[in-house]
Amino acid sequence: MERVPILKIGDILLVSIQVDMSDQTAVALQEDLAERIVATGSHGVIIDITALDIVDSFVGRMLSTIASISRVLDAETVVVGMRPAVAITLVELGLSLNGIRTALNVERGMELIGANRADDDHDEFDDGPDAESTASP
Repeated sequence: MERVPILKIGDILLVSIQVDMSDQTAVALQEDLAERIVATGSHGVIIDITALDIVDSFVGRMLSTIASISRVLDAETVVVGMRPAVAITLVELGLSLNGIRTALNVERGMELIGANRADDDHDEFDDGPDAESTASP
């Protein structure tokens, strides 16, 4: 069985799918990725599908499942490298890829995850404009 490589770049994991996705390969990828997210504390997952000529409903469901697993483990998923024909096919199949953001390439995907982490960090420390009004004098 082929394994999909998972590379760590900072706090982001990069998954480049270069093989045809069988059921076994998809399950192995989900398990491997979940383990790597926990082991590395990564906050982002980029899935590069540039090499995929066809994305059918199986691959669409697999991407959605990976995004759900990643989200539960506090990592955002961005799919990059989607060809126009693949995007058209996904829309025609009615697959919305819930929970998955997309970017044109890996660089933009990394920027997107970085921007979202910065927003989350800012929100975590922002008490809002009413913070002082609730404090007792």
